[in-house]
Amino acid sequence: MEAVAEPVQVPARLTRYPILDTRSLEEAREAVTRVYLDHDLTAPDDRLEMTLNATSDRLFTLGYLTYKSAAKLVMPPTEDCYHVNLTTEGRTEANRTDGGRATTTARTSGIVLLPDQENTVRWSPDAEQLILKIPRRSLEDHLSEQLNRPVHEVLDFDYGIDLTTAAGRTLLASVEFFVRELDRPGGLADMPIAREQYEAFVMTQLLHAGRHQYTDALLAPADPARSGRLRPVLDYMEQHADEPLTPQELARVGCMSVRTLHATFQQELGESPMNHLRRIRLDHVRAELLRCDPASTRVTDVALRWGFFHQSRFAQQYRERFGELPRETLRERAG
Repeated sequence: MEAVAEPVQVPARLTRYPILDTRSLEEAREAVTRVYLDHDLTAPDDRLEMTLNATSDRLFTLGYLTYKSAAKLVMPPTEDCYHVNLTTEGRTEANRTDGGRATTTARTSGIVLLPDQENTVRWSPDAEQLILKIPRRSLEDHLSEQLNRPVHEVLDFDYGIDLTTAAGRTLLASVEFFVRELDRPGGLADMPIAREQYEAFVMTQLLHAGRHQYTDALLAPADPARSGRLRPVLDYMEQHADEPLTPQELARVGCMSVRTLHATFQQELGESPMNHLRRIRLDHVRAELLRCDPASTRVTDVALRWGFFHQSRFAQQYRERFGELPRETLRERAG
């Protein structure tokens, strides 16, 4: 799945998911504690104008936060979650128990708060952040699936994340795209399957953008599996093409890592697993359109049944594969 960068002039703020707007220091502390983590909050003269918007799903919590104040947060170890702070305006200064220090500046750097470290973060009055709260199990299980080996230890991320590298830019663009899609009526918020797949994509980008003890293993070229090991995966795709399949699920079917799955598909078929799955689904759509009654069939209904949620994109992909639009296939059936 590819991240699409939206125009930067459009604010990414999760305005459809308001939690609190307040000038009360205590209300601000209680809201952030409820959504993210327990902490101590101070501000000069107890003055702030906090806005918190946030939404949670199966894999993580995503939120927008600003204090409009030189706020200071002291946060004890969370034990069970990672927090990823991506600064989109202003700057922050952070330090943690092990002596690590990091500075974040707008759209160039972020930080990862580890489950086993206490953190102190000081905000500039103009600072704004998009913040991910990712349970340890979500992120560590996701990495385990990428490597096809168990991961049971804290991922010791470098404190800072460079958002100017290729991987860092992709991470920021992915999160901002996700925020805008959740804010858009008819976007990912209304597509549970697609939303979960995109959450997994964001976690993959985080694992590549941040440096940690598994980075070298993650970046090492994956050895393709023997071609015979693809047969169960291909059969499974055909039998379950109308279900919300993910690379992680397909890798488990083939008893391989996600990276090996991708490498094997590229070597044997010259395409990614999800591209191959899309072609299978397009074939099923065409077969259904050709046997349905045109008078009582809507292309949109058939497309949704086979996992195509963006109708304009679906129509383009259909035409690229079959040389005609899906509605033209229906007209052909009527003729």
